[in-house]
Amino acid sequence: MNNTQALLKSVNIGDFELKNRVIMAPMTRNRAANKDNAPTELHAEYYAQRAGAGLIISEGSQISDAAVGYINTPGIYTENQVKGWGKVTEAVHENDGKIFLQLWHCGRISHPKFHDGEKPLAPSAVNPNTQAYTPDGFEDTVEPQAMSVADIKQTVLDFKHAAENAKRAGFDGVEIHGSNGYLIHQFLNKNANIRTDDYGGSIENRARFFFDILEAISEVWPENRIGVRLNPSLNDAFGIKASEESIATFDHVIEKLNAYDLAYLHLSEPFTDVSEIDYLEPNIAKHYRPIYKGKLIINAGFDQESGNKVIEEGNADMVSFAKLFISNPDLPVRFAIDAPIAEWDEDTFYTPGPKGYTDYPSYDAEKSK
Repeated sequence: MNNTQALLKSVNIGDFELKNRVIMAPMTRNRAANKDNAPTELHAEYYAQRAGAGLIISEGSQISDAAVGYINTPGIYTENQVKGWGKVTEAVHENDGKIFLQLWHCGRISHPKFHDGEKPLAPSAVNPNTQAYTPDGFEDTVEPQAMSVADIKQTVLDFKHAAENAKRAGFDGVEIHGSNGYLIHQFLNKNANIRTDDYGGSIENRARFFFDILEAISEVWPENRIGVRLNPSLNDAFGIKASEESIATFDHVIEKLNAYDLAYLHLSEPFTDVSEIDYLEPNIAKHYRPIYKGKLIINAGFDQESGNKVIEEGNADMVSFAKLFISNPDLPVRFAIDAPIAEWDEDTFYTPGPKGYTDYPSYDAEKSK
């Protein structure tokens, strides 16, 4: 058993210790196929199976009706949703795990079918020209409704209320989803946000919405129980077109985050090759490790070898894994004993029911077949 590897060493975040640095990344799985969009016993089983992670970060959970952008994704704004998530946190804690809830607003990555025919909200009326996953399948997005200042203030309150609900549901903390082209990312992006008020224009103004949310959530949770997810070099994905100010914008945000005692900052490496784009950063961990002074989780494309390497080189404190956790519920154990890694079935990533969700066996169960 190779317990000396960097990924399997314990690490402190906030006021508690994680048993390893193998983090389960947030993944939309579309299993909340009920009228309340509430987690079920199936969710509890799924997350409990993966409680060997140093930390589980839940799938994104809508903070309000207005935040919905995909079918069958859970929320955290109704009593049934809070009760459903309570079953999940109880199951994870019974298996000696820790779990944060990811707070999510899809913004313009949505469709009028989720909003009684009304346009989804966004910083500006700019169509992302991508697709939303609706009850009738994938459909083209529309030009969204530019948010009023009153809409912005209400959305900040919705994030705060969702954070309160996450505490009631028994989570160990929350992660603010500022990544992957969703609402907060839309405000940060110069091409998605063409506002001329206090929430648009300059980098500082475009970052204002995010920091308003962070301040509001800090009234509910200690800062050291709050994580932040960002994707600085995202381009041509989730409706985001990077601009010449993309990295400068995230440099500003991440430098400013040093004033907060966060549990962690969770960054993604580029999803596409950006090495030929002068204004984007091809190596996110190396770029931001010297800038950010707190705990850093890095994500996207890592395996056991590269995960150990990025920690050993001092460019991250933890690594989050997504698809590897889908098909390997006991991923840290497999890393410890250098066991084979099971393949995932992409056809069942977003389908209802247990198939491709809770039916991947642990390595011990696999061997005993």
